[in-house]
Amino acid sequence: MVPVLSFVGKANSGKTTYLEKLVAEMKRRGHKLAIIKHDVHGFEMDHPGKDTWRHAQAGADVVCISSPDKMAIIANVEAELPLSELVNRIHGVDIVITEGYKHEGRTKIEIFRPPVSDAPVCRQDDLVAIVTDADVYPGLPRFGLDDPAAMADFIEERFLRGGE
Repeated sequence: MVPVLSFVGKANSGKTTYLEKLVAEMKRRGHKLAIIKHDVHGFEMDHPGKDTWRHAQAGADVVCISSPDKMAIIANVEAELPLSELVNRIHGVDIVITEGYKHEGRTKIEIFRPPVSDAPVCRQDDLVAIVTDADVYPGLPRFGLDDPAAMADFIEERFLRGGE
């Protein structure tokens, strides 16, 4: 089973910025990974007037676009799909990283920045590590906001080399 690791934190805590650095580091090390971004507000990938948008406007429930170097599938859903179903649709990767999904029962690492929040969103017992420059949760592995290499080491050791 492919490990799933959720990076959580308050809005504007730097999750996306941190994950950009971590993804680059993991790719540099030769890992294949997927990111699932949770968006509680909804999103729009299609651009008005483009062919795929026009197909969806005409009533297609699923639109797929494919080229020699990437593909995308846009599907209408009746309700938000559970994370487990999304993960089951992903193949050919070493690890799935999510941004968000703090209420799912997955392994979590929190990005915590005191200028953004007074306290972490998760309890210490709900985390395997924290990314922060603040002195919180003694005994929990802590990683600096500007040190994705140390986090990559942690992920390799704990999740990719027969860890959890």
